[in-house]
Amino acid sequence: MTPTPPVQPNDPGPPEPELPFHVPPSTLATMRADGSRIKVHPADVKGRWLTWRRIVFAVLVAFYVLMPLVKIGGKPAIQLEVSTRRFYLFGETFNAQDFWMVLLLALAFVFGLLAVTAWRGRVWCGWACPQTVFLEGVYRPIERFLEGGREQRLKLDAAPWTAKKVALRLAKYTVFLFVSLNIAHAAAAIFVGPREFLDMIVEGPSKHVEAFFLVMGFTGILMFNFTWFREQFCVVLCPYGRLQSVLHDKDSVTVSYFEQRGEPRGRLAKGAGQPRGDCVDCNRCVAVCPTGIDIRNGLQMECLACLQCIDACDDVMTKVKKPTGLIGFASHNELLGKKRKIVRPRLMVYTAITGLALTTLGVSLVTRTPFESNVIRTKGSNPFIVDGEVVRNPFEIHLVNKNPEPSTFHVSISGPVAIDAVIGTPDVELASLANTRVPVVVSIKKELVTGPLELTIEITDSRSGTVKKQPLKFLSPMSVGR
Repeated sequence: MTPTPPVQPNDPGPPEPELPFHVPPSTLATMRADGSRIKVHPADVKGRWLTWRRIVFAVLVAFYVLMPLVKIGGKPAIQLEVSTRRFYLFGETFNAQDFWMVLLLALAFVFGLLAVTAWRGRVWCGWACPQTVFLEGVYRPIERFLEGGREQRLKLDAAPWTAKKVALRLAKYTVFLFVSLNIAHAAAAIFVGPREFLDMIVEGPSKHVEAFFLVMGFTGILMFNFTWFREQFCVVLCPYGRLQSVLHDKDSVTVSYFEQRGEPRGRLAKGAGQPRGDCVDCNRCVAVCPTGIDIRNGLQMECLACLQCIDACDDVMTKVKKPTGLIGFASHNELLGKKRKIVRPRLMVYTAITGLALTTLGVSLVTRTPFESNVIRTKGSNPFIVDGEVVRNPFEIHLVNKNPEPSTFHVSISGPVAIDAVIGTPDVELASLANTRVPVVVSIKKELVTGPLELTIEITDSRSGTVKKQPLKFLSPMSVGR
């Protein structure tokens, strides 16, 4: 047998098969070879996608700031009083016993996000994530207004510290601090209530030390995040970004560079010469990217689907009189010339779970009563008392008013036989989310209790007109063991 010749150290080996698309680099676009960070200054861009993003950003920022101030049914549209376990959402009132609905909402959100990711990639990150909304919709526009465009900001970073640079940076950080304080206060108002929080501000930090330090701590986090950390949150820290490789499949539609049309790229040249693709290699798509990637290298984990590269490339193609769409939307299979599958198991499962969770949540909200009532056997006493010819059952009715306003509840009890019911307070008035216990003693003649007996407790909400009927098993010596 002929021995296999040893592989030489400098032997490159057989050539690897050529791929129909570029391979993304193995290092982050925001990192140098020595591991230091490259600060990203995205260039200004105009286009239809940026216009739509700005509209979405404005709506989301307004939603975040105004929801604690807008009142629906006399209460803030969104208020989460964690300390008292009272929650107001769009005119509905909830308490801690409704927490299971939050789990349904969280389940719908998580699997809805998975479905959107499998369908259209990381679109949540570029359009609705609070990190992107505030960075691209609030902080970066302020920075552009004060320090100028991309080239001016790069020159300012490289320039020595002069009086002008100090003044510009001081002005920028002062405005950033003002914005961060307002965002932190708006967040606190969601958990306390706008009027109550305003009273806390007027009374001063000395009387509300915990709230003061919470607001200051949140302000510090915002300043650190939006003045320095920025895109590193999306690239390094965000767990959702790390999951893209397992959430995508080969039929997920993502931002893509159409290499067959664009390559070989190169500058525009007059006259005959080497054939070139439509890409003029202007690097405009790289300059406008908020994470600094080159989309021409294929889909990368850092891509936020912000679509700024599409706007930039379409603008360049229009100027050089070439068709737009060199950067657009396509799946991995479409880039390989294959047909994209729209219906596939992964997407169907995510969508089905999302739909099931939303349907269950919707039915629960529609059928939800404006109050809660539970029958509780009186602690420390026998479940039934035999007093001569009469059997008595003491118990309590626990009432919780879940209306946004005060309401009066009427309690009555009926049964298949004659009963004598003594109700501590037949008509109970409760404030919103207040609760009380109503003592009740039901007496029935022994001769009428020949076996298991079921009573009906009827509670009527005078505010909404809702009537709730609850069964109650009347206990007696004849029913024990049955």
